[in-house]
Amino acid sequence: MFDFGRELKKLFGASPETEDLGWLELIGPDLLAGAARTQCTDAGRVSCAKPFVGWLRGAVLWREHARRTGSADSLIRALNAAGDAKRAARLPDETARAAIETALNLMARFDLCGGTATLEQAVAAAPAITPDLRQTTAASLAALHARLRLRQARLAGSPDILVRAAVLMDAAILAVETNRAGPSDDLRLERAALALEAGVMRRDAGLLDQAGRELRRLVSLADPDRRPLSRARTLTLCAAGLSALAALAGDDAAHAQARLLFEGAADQFTPDHSPLDWVAIQLARSATPGAASLAVLRQAEALGGGQGLVLGALARDRRLEVETRAAGTARDRDLLETLRESILHRLSVVRHAPAPGDASDAGDLDWAVDQVALARLDAASARLTGRTEHSTSGFALFEAAEIARDRGVTDLADRAEALMPVRSINV
Repeated sequence: MFDFGRELKKLFGASPETEDLGWLELIGPDLLAGAARTQCTDAGRVSCAKPFVGWLRGAVLWREHARRTGSADSLIRALNAAGDAKRAARLPDETARAAIETALNLMARFDLCGGTATLEQAVAAAPAITPDLRQTTAASLAALHARLRLRQARLAGSPDILVRAAVLMDAAILAVETNRAGPSDDLRLERAALALEAGVMRRDAGLLDQAGRELRRLVSLADPDRRPLSRARTLTLCAAGLSALAALAGDDAAHAQARLLFEGAADQFTPDHSPLDWVAIQLARSATPGAASLAVLRQAEALGGGQGLVLGALARDRRLEVETRAAGTARDRDLLETLRESILHRLSVVRHAPAPGDASDAGDLDWAVDQVALARLDAASARLTGRTEHSTSGFALFEAAEIARDRGVTDLADRAEALMPVRSINV
């Protein structure tokens, strides 16, 4: 198994200092977990010649496994391996690299599970750039700071703050590429996503054109035979951007082209190869009504659910939204009632709303999704019967919005708040 990994690393020209992890895209989660486990076992042996390098690489492998599967255990293993790398460090530069990996693992936890407190921990873990660091390490650190600032800017939700974050990202990309501190594809993809997001918010043609050029470049560089996941992620962002522009312009031809891009992204790999990437693609394509079937959304919910993941909660929210819309369109009051009963049954095991910021409660986002779903069901029932339903209080929607915002899931928070005016607050 690990011999296969070594051959792939030779193919990609990897080195311990600036390892290109593109070869990981060619192996499945089970093989990836096995490689991570073997790496950490070898690093822990007394006979290991370079324990720092071994622990650091083990942390990277476990983090990649978590990124693709959402495994909380893999995140813990990644953080532990980064801690072991710090203890094995002998130079200030090595200590800084271990701290970078710790911050990257915390950032991955934020990306997977949300939580403003987790993002703050990642920011606190990121060391400062000092003169005693190697140029490659300083460049990697600049990239880390830029990526963290980008996430903070997204939470702020201001186009101007997003543009300022883009300036930092540009500088980080230049530093990484100038100092050959590793691949810059992920940075460029995040930069393109940022330009696209700010461009749509500001209706800025220049930013949208910049995002389009960057994405076309990244697609051309992502060989489907060597980097299927990178290609799929880039195609998904292209499709999502095109869908957003098509919605603004009311362009049916652009919608059709976006659907083809989503299909191309999904065809790059099978769901079991990277479950969370597949879920992300289906969620992005389902933003256009009718683009993703109910069966696909149920599969996405099954793959991402039960782990306290943002993607799992959003998949559940989208599935419930589609089912509610279908029942309302069919004027099927029995189906609406069945959906309500299933949600209330889930909520019966939750005695109260989880406290915002309580990252230990993996069910808080699901609770928030259920409150939003009940409000939608009430609105659908009211349209059919002319009577206002009161199964969910406005206060519950307020709590749902607070939880979603604290987790960084602003879209869900906006949906909860949009439903508040039609709710009655029972205190």
